[in-house]
Amino acid sequence: MKIVIGSDHRGVEIKRRVSEFLRSSGHDVFDIGAEGAESVDYPDFAYEVAIRVSKHEADRGILICGTGIGMAIAANKVRGVRAAPCQDVLTAEMSRRHNDANVLCLSADLIGEDQMMQMVRSWLETSFEGGRHARRVEKIAKIEDDQRR
Repeated sequence: MKIVIGSDHRGVEIKRRVSEFLRSSGHDVFDIGAEGAESVDYPDFAYEVAIRVSKHEADRGILICGTGIGMAIAANKVRGVRAAPCQDVLTAEMSRRHNDANVLCLSADLIGEDQMMQMVRSWLETSFEGGRHARRVEKIAKIEDDQRR
């Protein structure tokens, strides 16, 4: 799977470890930054990941900031992106199973590394259920289309 990953300054170190985990699991990883502890603006990185997912340059995206919330808000402004801020393995799994989330947003400050790796693994391995959930995801896409008018 092609995965694009980004973080703000708060998520740089965990992003590096998640990227290593992804590569060791056989995924192609494209890291768009940030690169250091110097303060940066998370919407810039959220947009870069989201636009690549939206254009199908990557199969999925992962974003990491202090809480994961700001990244999700920014990424969800891009058409076709369904970014989910997840706090545990269950929310990561359900974001795929019911919402077909294509961007996972994680907290560098609130989630331990072991749990985060379990979340990433579960999120990548879980399929979208479709069925009644597909109808709901289609309604989200329609809302995006209506906003373009």
